[in-house]
Amino acid sequence: MTGRERLSVVLMTKNEAARLEACLERVAGWADEIVVIDDLSTDRTVEIARRYGAKVHPYASEDDHFRQWNRGSDHATGDWILHIDADEWVTPGLKAAIDDVLRQPSPHAAFDLMRRNVFLGHPMRYGGWYHRHRILFRRTKARCVGRGIHVRLQIDGSVGFLNADIEHYPFTSLAQFVDRQNHYTTVEAGVMAEERPGIPKRQVLYQAAMRPVKLAWKFYVKKQGYRDGWHGFVFSVLFSFTHFVLWAKYWERVYGDWRMGDRVPSKPAISFIFLSILKGSFN
Repeated sequence: MTGRERLSVVLMTKNEAARLEACLERVAGWADEIVVIDDLSTDRTVEIARRYGAKVHPYASEDDHFRQWNRGSDHATGDWILHIDADEWVTPGLKAAIDDVLRQPSPHAAFDLMRRNVFLGHPMRYGGWYHRHRILFRRTKARCVGRGIHVRLQIDGSVGFLNADIEHYPFTSLAQFVDRQNHYTTVEAGVMAEERPGIPKRQVLYQAAMRPVKLAWKFYVKKQGYRDGWHGFVFSVLFSFTHFVLWAKYWERVYGDWRMGDRVPSKPAISFIFLSILKGSFN
């Protein structure tokens, strides 16, 4: 488009036929190009992507998301990249904000925007799940780093802020949540076991037994998840439980069994755990 820099929308997909069309409808005809890095889908994902004019590049991810992110950047040709998932919808407000960036020279190498998560059909406003999200960046000024599922962008330059939302529809049922988090925690526990194989049992026990309680308190009370009603409560419990599962899987991988020694935790140890939970709740 005359008078503005070019935008590439980049997606990573794997068997996303059920959700991809709604995502692409919101960017087709607006973005200068759509690049899809597909993890060898076996459904109609590739067919749908090509119907919307996307350039599809198949790669097996092997659960290394940073490689897929960087492959998307390498195949893109736009000045800017908007990196989204198939379960995210670009809103009209976000389009307008990005158009402003493209039309005028920006001193920033990337922009944060707001991610509005829709949890089991409910748009979350509290609990820490309406948050900043860094997915808009200059193609030549950012690379993805890290391992496993949770990676981050390394930006060469300053980061601005767009007061606009992208909508995220990650889970439509509890079963879907459990299935996905079971996979994610397996991958992340594997990465942790390789990179930090020597975490003491005491610290692992703390993360598995104490930290989930603190997180539930943090999500539900400190970050006001209760204001999202029943959804806020379910969210707080589920994501705290996910933290427990992650560290339990780490224990299983590193130590290989569930024995904690010849004695059960003593009364002083139990008191220490309880007081630590209370202390963490108010920090």
